[in-house]
Amino acid sequence: MKAIIAAALVSTALVSTAQAQDIKGFNIGILGGENAQDRLNSNECYRKKIEDALGVPVKVFTPADYDGVIQGLLGGTIDMAWMGASGYAKVYLTDAKAVEPVLVKQNLDGSIGYYSIGIARKDSGITDMATGKGKVIGFGDPNSTSGYLIPNVELTQSGIAMQPGQYFKDVKFTGGHEQTIVAVNNGDVDLGVTWADGLGNWEDGYNSGALRKAVDAGLVDMNDLVQVWKSKEIPEGPMVIRSALPADVKAKVTELTANLWEEDAKCAYGVAGGDAKDFIPVKHEQYQSIIDARKMSGS
Repeated sequence: MKAIIAAALVSTALVSTAQAQDIKGFNIGILGGENAQDRLNSNECYRKKIEDALGVPVKVFTPADYDGVIQGLLGGTIDMAWMGASGYAKVYLTDAKAVEPVLVKQNLDGSIGYYSIGIARKDSGITDMATGKGKVIGFGDPNSTSGYLIPNVELTQSGIAMQPGQYFKDVKFTGGHEQTIVAVNNGDVDLGVTWADGLGNWEDGYNSGALRKAVDAGLVDMNDLVQVWKSKEIPEGPMVIRSALPADVKAKVTELTANLWEEDAKCAYGVAGGDAKDFIPVKHEQYQSIIDARKMSGS
């Protein structure tokens, strides 16, 4: 499979007159949800590999919110990013030719989906959304798929009004997934939503996702938390590359990433946010349902 991907990418690169030497640098955008230093640490090995492959300086940017990465891709100051499906939908709806989705994280069971997970403290007495009525709920970022778009759509469809003071006492944005998890754990909000692959053990924060990263960082003990809600399966967000880049640049970065689990599993773990099977090809069509949901939400 990797040989086929590589051959296709090289073939694509050959038809372009622009080459890697025509760029002066390459910028990676990492979505918010985890503190900036941890995002830099998790992706340093990946940054260095891309720098070695392209032969130009590579920088990692960690904007405070999701829209920083989105606007960077649209404005040409960020060249590639791992995005949530909702973030990709916003880029596409703003400029359909700005980026190309190329790869997606494949879970250990072969799936390419994940879930929005509702959490609360075990001692809160909240066990589901019904017992969360009248409480304060925390969302991550307005451009987050699992941290806002999908729970907003699914809970609204189930008859739960999302405006503050209606079903919930208040609705707050925490700024990202890590912030939501910490806010729930500290009692700053009564319940919140984050993301996980839904595989493996609860005690570990599942196999991959924001809960797993929080456990790995020592921020929470999952035994203090309970799951109170779970969304339908969400398509895993894509790795996107700016369309205007030279074809050989896109080919080199995509091939390097596609081979990452085979060649450096420890580095891949940091990029994926936990255990996964692979990074595999993905197409725009796999995100049409999220694009439609984003249109429906008016955002």
